Amino acid sequence: MEFRGNGGEIDVTVHDSSGVAISSPVAVKLYRDGTPFDQGTTTKGRIFFIIHPLGEYTVAVEAAGFKPAQKDVSMTFAAKVEVDMKLERDSSSNVSPGAAGESILAPKAREALDKGLQALRDDKLDDADRALAQAMKLAPSNPEVLYAQGVLDLKRRDWAKAQSVLEKATQVDPNHARSFAALGMALHNEKKYEEAVAPLERALLLDANSGWETHWSLAESYYHLERFEEALRPAQQAQAESNGQAPQVDLLVAQTLTALGRFEDAAQVLRELLKRHADGTEAATARRFLEKLAADGKIKKE
Repeated sequence: MEFRGNGGEIDVTVHDSSGVAISSPVAVKLYRDGTPFDQGTTTKGRIFFIIHPLGEYTVAVEAAGFKPAQKDVSMTFAAKVEVDMKLERDSSSNVSPGAAGESILAPKAREALDKGLQALRDDKLDDADRALAQAMKLAPSNPEVLYAQGVLDLKRRDWAKAQSVLEKATQVDPNHARSFAALGMALHNEKKYEEAVAPLERALLLDANSGWETHWSLAESYYHLERFEEALRPAQQAQAESNGQAPQVDLLVAQTLTALGRFEDAAQVLRELLKRHADGTEAATARRFLEKLAADGKIKKE
């Protein structure tokens, strides 16, 4: 320990049974009196948390191919506490320890996952359910299997179930961009906009080509949080990547530009929307939007 003024710090080191630091990112969660307090992933086997207020904390660690572990830490005064976490390999796991994204599936689990993914692509949700149930039974901690199950739950609009399974996927593999994107979308669909931002940002950090839906979900989450400056860039990126085929994105861009006082720019986006989707459901909204801007004197009447 060493004193840290008015605050505390918990430094966590994660290694295997031989004492070698686990180089791949490891999910670490911190609880205070049983309630989630903070979380993050290790860098070269280490991570630290700033503690305020003091109290009783629990460090919980999960890593692909290892058994989960936890330790209790009592922070009764301001100090830095070093916590050493030794993880035992899990011989029953279908995930091989190593770098994130290098998990290996047994042949039967791979066959079940492939069938489930094909059924998802064909939008045969009952077939996907049966195949993925088998994959989950054979490889319950595999990030690809968890991701596929999360996608199935999203397709069935079971946002809460999708959130639960996708959170586990991101813990098992903190570099699985698609799982972070899907998790963010689940939270966005639950209208948990504040919570949705972090996984969506993480998805785009890991893979800038995560798809226009990821950019759109992030932009809309920012918009609902009234973070309009931040919302504009991903909204426009979603607009560019969707190639004008997603009028809901155009509406969001127009709403964001209006919130920023760029009324003529917003009007131009709405006019382009009407040219491309004159008969779509969003067209009526775009017309009312334009009429309101004109009635309020924000744009010139045509």
